[in-house]
Amino acid sequence: MAFSHERRIQLTSLLGGLPAVAVALGILWWIGDYTPRIQWTFTVLIVGFWLGTASVIRENVAQPLRTLANLLEAMREGDYSIRARQAENEEALGEALQQVNAIGETLRTQRLGALEAATLLRKVMEEIDVAVFTFDEKQRLRLVNRAGERLLGQLSEELLDQTAEQLDLGDILNGNLSTVQRSFPGGVGRWRISRGHFREEGLPLELLVLTDVTRVLREEELQAWQRIVRVLGHELNNSLTPIKSISGSLERILKQNPLPEDWQTDTQRGLEIITTRSENLSRFMASYARLARLPQPNKRDVSLGPLLTHIVQLETRQKIQVIPGPDILLHADREQLEQLLINLLRNAVDAAMETHGEVIISWDWNVSQVEISVLDEGPGLASTANLFVPFFTTKPGGSGIGLVLSRQIAEAHGGVLTLTNRLDRQGCEAKLIIPARLSF
Repeated sequence: MAFSHERRIQLTSLLGGLPAVAVALGILWWIGDYTPRIQWTFTVLIVGFWLGTASVIRENVAQPLRTLANLLEAMREGDYSIRARQAENEEALGEALQQVNAIGETLRTQRLGALEAATLLRKVMEEIDVAVFTFDEKQRLRLVNRAGERLLGQLSEELLDQTAEQLDLGDILNGNLSTVQRSFPGGVGRWRISRGHFREEGLPLELLVLTDVTRVLREEELQAWQRIVRVLGHELNNSLTPIKSISGSLERILKQNPLPEDWQTDTQRGLEIITTRSENLSRFMASYARLARLPQPNKRDVSLGPLLTHIVQLETRQKIQVIPGPDILLHADREQLEQLLINLLRNAVDAAMETHGEVIISWDWNVSQVEISVLDEGPGLASTANLFVPFFTTKPGGSGIGLVLSRQIAEAHGGVLTLTNRLDRQGCEAKLIIPARLSF
């Protein structure tokens, strides 16, 4: 038969006092010479005191445990306002109760912070202009914000518990597209899709976020057109203004009667200027067309080492130092990659020739990508703000599309192209980072 904790404490107390009670009763009844009245009176007192003391010990042990149980039950129910009064540092029980009080205060503070954070999150969710949906494992809607309500043209009470298919979001939720052109009851446009997974109370949930990027794309498109028109207008004015001026001067010369003695020389010089400006304008338009019509890369396996050796040999103005790296295999368009690297080496040699410095090319492997570095000892970059602005150049006769075209090629291959001033000495470092794999 199993006894409760309180019963075991009481029995232990009774057993602890039993020898003393037995001795006292033995003296009272068998050794001492007492009257029956005294014997029974003291027997009742001794046994009563014995049983009462055991009950008091039991209660003193059980009562703090009940207090702890009440405190823990209150915490489990979410009530952190109850505190134990016997929490004193001088005794072990007081220290235990004090720690429970401290836990309650900590939980109260954490709960208050969680409630405030949840309130802020709900407020942000309601106010942001991004549609947010949460679906359970059966793809039934469990949460939607105001932007989602406006997008679907219904209130949350009507939307909740409907499946993604019923809401016409099934293909978006289960697909892998990052953007989609879609018409909803509350809006038409292009939407950026974000998906995620999280758990709430142990249950798996799916998060779907739809962001309208139509306005952003239109603003970027407008800015792009404005930049293009500004560049084209500047270049056309630079070419057409002198052509118009010289044409007017030639017209006035030819209208003179008699003609000036040097009219043939002036006419020939004017026509040469018109021809030169026309050729410059033609080259500009050809460069613009080339930049605008960069084809998609035709990727195939390319060994990096032989490719760089071939490109270095094409530069005859200056010897380029090559620091070999590991055997790397690229999945890239060889022709476009050659064009990119030739542009970088040509710029590096142009800069190094100004200061009679060196040009170094190297590459290294980094996890799943290769870093190709072109170092020069030229004068460095005066400003990096306009490096990748189309048709901006500081070189006489430069087209201003080399770096822009190079960056487009790098990004088409899933890579990044950066140009920075060197930290160890004067000069510039061009770094190309593109996906690659080791060649075994």
